[in-house]
Amino acid sequence: MSAIDATYSTAVVMPVNRLVLAHRLVQIGLLLTLVWKWSFFQLASRIYADFTLVDPFFPDFFRSVITLRIAYLAAVGSIALNLVTGSRNWQQTCTWITFASLTILCLHQASYNDMTFVTAWWTSLWSVWYVHQLSRTDNEDHLLSRAAFLSRLIISLILLGGAVGKWTGEYWSGEVLHDIYFRDRDYWAFNFLRANFEPETLRVMAKWYSRQVVMIETFAGLGLWALPPKIAAAIAVVLLSSIALSSNFLLFSVLSTLIGLASVGFLVRRPKTNR
Repeated sequence: MSAIDATYSTAVVMPVNRLVLAHRLVQIGLLLTLVWKWSFFQLASRIYADFTLVDPFFPDFFRSVITLRIAYLAAVGSIALNLVTGSRNWQQTCTWITFASLTILCLHQASYNDMTFVTAWWTSLWSVWYVHQLSRTDNEDHLLSRAAFLSRLIISLILLGGAVGKWTGEYWSGEVLHDIYFRDRDYWAFNFLRANFEPETLRVMAKWYSRQVVMIETFAGLGLWALPPKIAAAIAVVLLSSIALSSNFLLFSVLSTLIGLASVGFLVRRPKTNR
């Protein structure tokens, strides 16, 4: 057997380091979030370039379409490199570039109100913390436990923030979601409902659907962080996926990064008990 074959054979049978896997899962989630946004970002940035907005609240740097495009491409490129490199220094560099680029996108006039970049920013903040912790510890279980707990806190914070924004009479009555989804949204679930139920029945459905959304996001926001890692990870992945699957596939641009973050909890081992 040649040296190359021997090296390849060893690499195949070696178990995947859970710390490395956690890092890659989160980077995959981040990359999916931004790539899912690609077609919309192209259109939005082109329209933004054609129709100039001048708001004195934003400095020139945060109004420039060049800044917008470079920040987006830098984030995508740094995440892709971060995903494949095995160098700790490169991982740290890429993570900081990602964090800086997403910070710009969260502050730019054209993208500050886009939740995609907000959830990605929180995930990149987790990544900054995580890659630096990798250099400071060799205790796999301890670091993964802390990393999963931090990921649960971030997801709970985001869900609770979404719930608080829905604590209004318009959401509790179902009026908002009826207008957004049930009235004319071209999506298979709502197309099916409109084809099979009367308008008044749809209003009742919208009311209870909206109340369910508010309550689930509230309880998850308040309690997800306190659950055991694997249970919290499973609930978070199902909940976040169902939000997009039940309303709009485009929401995966917001949620993919949180799904990757939640998946860290699956890698946490149960603490050993002495008998």
